[in-house]
Amino acid sequence: MQKTHHARTIQLGILLAIVATFIWSGNFIVARGVRGQIPPIALAFFRWVVATIAITPFAWPHIRNDFSKVRSNPSYFFFTSLTGITLFNTCIYLGGRYSSAINLALIGTTTAPIIAIFLSAVFLQEKLSWQRILGIIISLSGILLLLSKGHWSTIQNFQFNRGDLWVLGAAASFAVYNILVRKQPAGMHPFSFLWYTFLMGLILLTPSYMRESMQHSISMPMGAAMGIFLYLGLGASVLSFMSWNAAIARLGASRTAIFGNLIPLFSTMEALVILKEPFMPIQILSAVLVIIGLFFTWKQ
Repeated sequence: MQKTHHARTIQLGILLAIVATFIWSGNFIVARGVRGQIPPIALAFFRWVVATIAITPFAWPHIRNDFSKVRSNPSYFFFTSLTGITLFNTCIYLGGRYSSAINLALIGTTTAPIIAIFLSAVFLQEKLSWQRILGIIISLSGILLLLSKGHWSTIQNFQFNRGDLWVLGAAASFAVYNILVRKQPAGMHPFSFLWYTFLMGLILLTPSYMRESMQHSISMPMGAAMGIFLYLGLGASVLSFMSWNAAIARLGASRTAIFGNLIPLFSTMEALVILKEPFMPIQILSAVLVIIGLFFTWKQ
Protein backbone atom coordinates (compact mmCIF):
# COMPACT_ATOMS: atom_id res chain seq x y z
CA MET A 1 0.00 0.00 0.00
CA GLN A 2 2.78 2.43 0.93
CA LYS A 3 4.65 1.61 -2.30
CA THR A 4 1.49 2.30 -4.34
CA HIS A 5 0.98 5.63 -2.57
CA HIS A 6 4.60 6.61 -3.28
CA ALA A 7 4.18 5.75 -6.96
CA ARG A 8 1.04 7.86 -7.19
CA THR A 9 2.82 10.75 -5.49
CA ILE A 10 5.63 10.56 -8.05
CA GLN A 11 3.16 10.34 -10.95
CA LEU A 12 1.22 13.36 -9.69
CA GLY A 13 4.45 15.30 -9.23
CA ILE A 14 5.47 14.55 -12.81
CA LEU A 15 2.06 15.63 -14.12
CA LEU A 16 2.20 18.88 -12.14
CA ALA A 17 5.71 19.67 -13.43
CA ILE A 18 4.59 19.05 -17.01
CA VAL A 19 1.55 21.32 -16.57
CA ALA A 20 3.75 24.11 -15.20
CA THR A 21 6.29 23.86 -18.01
CA PHE A 22 3.59 23.73 -20.67
CA ILE A 23 2.06 26.97 -19.40
CA TRP A 24 5.46 28.61 -18.96
CA SER A 25 6.44 27.74 -22.52
CA GLY A 26 3.84 30.22 -23.75
CA ASN A 27 5.62 32.90 -21.75
CA PHE A 28 8.47 32.91 -24.27
CA ILE A 29 6.03 33.19 -27.18
CA VAL A 30 4.38 36.18 -25.52
CA ALA A 31 7.68 37.82 -24.62
CA ARG A 32 8.87 37.66 -28.22
CA GLY A 33 5.51 38.78 -29.58
CA VAL A 34 5.21 41.97 -27.52
CA ARG A 35 8.84 43.04 -27.64
CA GLY A 36 8.91 46.72 -28.48
CA GLN A 37 5.23 47.18 -27.55
CA ILE A 38 5.28 46.45 -23.81
CA PRO A 39 8.42 47.46 -21.86
CA PRO A 40 10.00 44.44 -20.10
CA ILE A 41 9.62 45.58 -16.50
CA ALA A 42 6.04 46.72 -17.16
CA LEU A 43 5.30 43.26 -18.56
CA ALA A 44 6.61 41.67 -15.36
CA PHE A 45 4.96 44.26 -13.08
CA PHE A 46 1.43 43.90 -14.44
CA ARG A 47 1.84 40.13 -14.59
CA TRP A 48 2.36 40.06 -10.82
CA VAL A 49 -0.36 42.64 -10.17
CA VAL A 50 -2.87 40.33 -11.86
CA ALA A 51 -1.44 37.25 -10.15
CA THR A 52 -1.59 38.81 -6.68
CA ILE A 53 -5.18 39.99 -7.16
CA ALA A 54 -6.25 36.65 -8.65
CA ILE A 55 -4.92 34.52 -5.80
CA THR A 56 -6.16 36.80 -2.99
CA PRO A 57 -9.69 35.25 -2.68
CA PHE A 58 -8.18 31.77 -2.34
CA ALA A 59 -5.42 32.84 0.05
CA TRP A 60 -7.53 35.17 2.20
CA PRO A 61 -8.72 32.56 4.76
CA HIS A 62 -5.10 31.57 5.41
CA ILE A 63 -3.23 34.89 5.21
CA ARG A 64 -3.77 35.91 8.82
CA ASN A 65 -3.02 32.45 10.21
CA ASP A 66 0.25 32.21 8.29
CA PHE A 67 1.45 35.75 8.93
CA SER A 68 3.41 34.60 11.99
CA LYS A 69 5.48 32.32 9.74
CA VAL A 70 6.28 35.23 7.46
CA ARG A 71 7.15 37.50 10.37
CA SER A 72 9.46 34.89 11.90
CA ASN A 73 11.21 34.18 8.56
CA PRO A 74 11.66 37.61 6.92
CA SER A 75 14.94 36.83 5.15
CA TYR A 76 13.55 33.59 3.73
CA PHE A 77 10.52 35.29 2.18
CA PHE A 78 12.64 38.21 0.98
CA PHE A 79 15.00 35.99 -1.01
CA THR A 80 12.27 33.61 -2.20
CA SER A 81 10.25 36.55 -3.53
CA LEU A 82 13.34 38.25 -4.97
CA THR A 83 14.57 35.20 -6.90
CA GLY A 84 11.29 33.60 -8.00
CA ILE A 85 9.13 36.68 -8.57
CA THR A 86 11.13 39.91 -8.90
CA LEU A 87 14.14 38.68 -10.86
CA PHE A 88 13.28 35.51 -12.77
CA ASN A 89 10.84 36.61 -15.47
CA THR A 90 12.00 40.23 -15.41
CA CYS A 91 15.48 39.07 -16.45
CA ILE A 92 13.96 36.96 -19.24
CA TYR A 93 11.99 39.94 -20.56
CA LEU A 94 15.06 42.16 -20.36
CA GLY A 95 17.17 39.54 -22.12
CA GLY A 96 14.63 39.27 -24.90
CA ARG A 97 15.44 42.83 -25.96
CA TYR A 98 18.98 41.88 -26.96
CA SER A 99 19.28 38.11 -27.47
CA SER A 100 18.23 35.84 -30.28
CA ALA A 101 15.64 33.15 -29.63
CA ILE A 102 18.27 30.41 -29.70
CA ASN A 103 20.37 32.14 -27.05
CA LEU A 104 17.36 32.67 -24.80
CA ALA A 105 16.30 29.03 -25.03
CA LEU A 106 19.80 27.58 -24.81
CA ILE A 107 20.79 29.51 -21.68
CA GLY A 108 17.44 29.66 -19.92
CA THR A 109 16.41 26.03 -20.27
CA THR A 110 19.74 24.26 -19.86
CA THR A 111 21.52 26.14 -17.10
CA ALA A 112 18.69 26.47 -14.54
CA PRO A 113 18.16 22.70 -14.06
CA ILE A 114 21.90 22.05 -13.83
CA ILE A 115 22.41 24.82 -11.26
CA ALA A 116 19.41 23.61 -9.26
CA ILE A 117 20.59 19.99 -9.24
CA PHE A 118 24.04 20.87 -7.94
CA LEU A 119 22.67 23.35 -5.39
CA SER A 120 20.28 20.65 -4.18
CA ALA A 121 23.17 18.24 -3.77
CA VAL A 122 25.13 20.80 -1.73
CA PHE A 123 22.42 22.45 0.39
CA LEU A 124 19.65 19.84 0.54
CA GLN A 125 21.85 16.74 0.42
CA GLU A 126 19.78 15.37 -2.45
CA LYS A 127 21.52 12.39 -4.01
CA LEU A 128 23.43 13.11 -7.23
CA SER A 129 23.40 9.59 -8.67
CA TRP A 130 24.89 8.42 -11.94
CA GLN A 131 21.35 8.04 -13.33
CA ARG A 132 20.69 11.71 -12.66
CA ILE A 133 23.96 12.79 -14.25
CA LEU A 134 23.22 10.59 -17.27
CA GLY A 135 19.72 12.08 -17.50
CA ILE A 136 21.16 15.60 -17.52
CA ILE A 137 23.54 14.73 -20.35
CA ILE A 138 20.83 13.06 -22.46
CA SER A 139 18.34 15.90 -21.94
CA LEU A 140 20.95 18.51 -22.79
CA SER A 141 21.78 16.56 -25.95
CA GLY A 142 18.12 16.76 -26.98
CA ILE A 143 17.96 20.49 -26.27
CA LEU A 144 21.16 21.19 -28.19
CA LEU A 145 19.93 19.09 -31.10
CA LEU A 146 16.67 21.04 -31.19
CA LEU A 147 18.28 24.45 -30.93
CA SER A 148 21.09 23.74 -33.39
CA LYS A 149 18.75 22.04 -35.88
CA GLY A 150 21.42 19.39 -36.30
CA HIS A 151 24.17 21.81 -37.34
CA TRP A 152 27.18 21.84 -35.01
CA SER A 153 28.28 25.18 -36.42
CA THR A 154 25.30 26.83 -34.68
CA ILE A 155 26.70 25.83 -31.29
CA GLN A 156 30.31 26.57 -32.32
CA ASN A 157 29.34 30.11 -33.27
CA PHE A 158 27.44 30.73 -30.03
CA GLN A 159 28.51 33.98 -28.32
CA PHE A 160 27.37 35.72 -25.17
CA ASN A 161 25.89 39.20 -25.40
CA ARG A 162 24.16 41.57 -23.00
CA GLY A 163 20.85 39.74 -23.28
CA ASP A 164 22.47 36.36 -22.65
CA LEU A 165 23.77 37.61 -19.33
CA TRP A 166 20.26 38.70 -18.32
CA VAL A 167 18.92 35.23 -19.14
CA LEU A 168 21.80 33.58 -17.29
CA GLY A 169 20.79 35.67 -14.29
CA ALA A 170 17.20 34.47 -14.72
CA ALA A 171 18.34 30.84 -14.78
CA ALA A 172 20.43 31.29 -11.65
CA SER A 173 17.65 33.07 -9.77
CA PHE A 174 15.12 30.37 -10.63
CA ALA A 175 17.55 27.66 -9.55
CA VAL A 176 17.88 29.36 -6.16
CA TYR A 177 14.08 29.70 -5.97
CA ASN A 178 13.75 25.94 -6.47
CA ILE A 179 15.99 25.34 -3.47
CA LEU A 180 14.21 27.88 -1.27
CA VAL A 181 10.74 26.51 -2.04
CA ARG A 182 11.89 23.17 -0.69
CA LYS A 183 12.62 24.89 2.63
CA GLN A 184 9.33 26.76 3.05
CA PRO A 185 7.93 26.92 6.61
CA ALA A 186 6.13 23.76 7.64
CA GLY A 187 2.34 23.88 7.73
CA MET A 188 1.99 26.99 5.58
CA HIS A 189 -0.90 26.83 3.15
CA PRO A 190 0.14 26.83 -0.56
CA PHE A 191 -2.21 29.74 -1.39
CA SER A 192 -0.93 32.01 1.37
CA PHE A 193 2.67 31.08 0.54
CA LEU A 194 2.17 32.19 -3.06
CA TRP A 195 0.25 35.30 -2.01
CA TYR A 196 3.03 36.49 0.28
CA THR A 197 5.77 35.73 -2.26
CA PHE A 198 3.80 37.36 -5.11
CA LEU A 199 3.09 40.47 -3.04
CA MET A 200 6.63 40.84 -1.73
CA GLY A 201 8.10 40.23 -5.18
CA LEU A 202 5.77 42.86 -6.64
CA ILE A 203 6.77 45.38 -3.97
CA LEU A 204 10.45 44.76 -4.73
CA LEU A 205 9.76 45.24 -8.46
CA THR A 206 7.79 48.49 -8.07
CA PRO A 207 10.73 50.96 -7.90
CA SER A 208 12.18 49.59 -11.17
CA TYR A 209 8.77 49.76 -12.83
CA MET A 210 8.26 53.38 -11.76
CA ARG A 211 11.67 54.33 -13.14
CA GLU A 212 10.98 52.56 -16.44
CA SER A 213 7.49 54.06 -16.80
CA MET A 214 8.98 57.57 -16.84
CA GLN A 215 10.92 56.68 -20.01
CA HIS A 216 8.84 54.04 -21.81
CA SER A 217 5.11 53.33 -22.19
CA ILE A 218 2.89 50.57 -23.55
CA SER A 219 2.27 51.09 -27.27
CA MET A 220 -0.24 48.32 -28.04
CA PRO A 221 -4.06 48.56 -27.67
CA MET A 222 -5.09 48.32 -24.03
CA GLY A 223 -7.47 45.42 -24.70
CA ALA A 224 -4.70 43.30 -26.19
CA ALA A 225 -2.33 44.25 -23.39
CA MET A 226 -4.91 43.27 -20.76
CA GLY A 227 -5.35 39.89 -22.43
CA ILE A 228 -1.60 39.29 -22.22
CA PHE A 229 -1.46 40.38 -18.58
CA LEU A 230 -4.35 38.04 -17.73
CA TYR A 231 -2.64 35.10 -19.40
CA LEU A 232 0.65 35.80 -17.65
CA GLY A 233 -0.97 36.58 -14.30
CA LEU A 234 -3.48 33.74 -14.13
CA GLY A 235 -1.82 31.00 -16.15
CA ALA A 236 1.92 31.60 -16.15
CA SER A 237 1.90 32.80 -12.54
CA VAL A 238 -0.87 31.43 -10.30
CA LEU A 239 -1.58 28.08 -11.95
CA SER A 240 1.97 27.33 -13.05
CA PHE A 241 3.62 28.31 -9.75
CA MET A 242 1.08 26.28 -7.77
CA SER A 243 1.77 23.29 -9.99
CA TRP A 244 5.54 23.76 -9.86
CA ASN A 245 5.71 24.17 -6.08
CA ALA A 246 3.49 21.12 -5.60
CA ALA A 247 5.77 19.15 -7.92
CA ILE A 248 8.83 20.19 -5.89
CA ALA A 249 7.11 18.95 -2.73
CA ARG A 250 6.57 15.53 -4.35
CA LEU A 251 9.68 15.09 -6.48
CA GLY A 252 12.33 17.26 -4.85
CA ALA A 253 14.00 20.39 -6.17
CA SER A 254 16.54 18.76 -8.48
CA ARG A 255 14.09 16.26 -9.99
CA THR A 256 11.54 18.95 -10.69
CA ALA A 257 14.08 21.40 -12.11
CA ILE A 258 15.05 19.04 -14.93
CA PHE A 259 11.48 19.23 -16.27
CA GLY A 260 12.35 22.77 -17.32
CA ASN A 261 13.95 21.12 -20.35
CA LEU A 262 10.44 20.47 -21.65
CA ILE A 263 9.86 24.20 -22.16
CA PRO A 264 11.65 24.54 -25.52
CA LEU A 265 9.87 21.42 -26.76
CA PHE A 266 6.48 22.86 -25.87
CA SER A 267 7.52 26.23 -27.30
CA THR A 268 8.42 24.52 -30.57
CA MET A 269 5.01 22.85 -30.77
CA GLU A 270 3.27 26.13 -30.01
CA ALA A 271 5.34 27.87 -32.67
CA LEU A 272 4.23 25.25 -35.20
CA VAL A 273 0.57 25.91 -34.40
CA ILE A 274 0.52 29.62 -33.54
CA LEU A 275 3.37 30.99 -35.64
CA LYS A 276 2.99 28.45 -38.47
CA GLU A 277 6.70 27.63 -38.41
CA PRO A 278 7.78 24.64 -40.55
CA PHE A 279 7.93 21.15 -39.01
CA MET A 280 11.25 19.28 -38.99
CA PRO A 281 11.80 15.56 -38.19
CA ILE A 282 14.70 16.55 -35.93
CA GLN A 283 12.15 17.97 -33.49
CA ILE A 284 10.81 14.46 -32.84
CA LEU A 285 14.30 13.09 -32.15
CA SER A 286 15.09 15.93 -29.77
CA ALA A 287 11.81 15.35 -27.92
CA VAL A 288 12.62 11.64 -27.51
CA LEU A 289 16.07 12.48 -26.08
CA VAL A 290 14.65 14.96 -23.58
CA ILE A 291 12.00 12.49 -22.40
CA ILE A 292 14.59 9.72 -22.01
CA GLY A 293 16.77 12.13 -20.06
CA LEU A 294 13.86 13.01 -17.78
CA PHE A 295 13.28 9.32 -17.09
CA PHE A 296 16.87 8.81 -15.96
CA THR A 297 16.85 12.02 -13.93
CA TRP A 298 13.92 11.25 -11.67
CA LYS A 299 14.43 7.50 -11.54
CA GLN A 300 15.98 6.40 -8.25
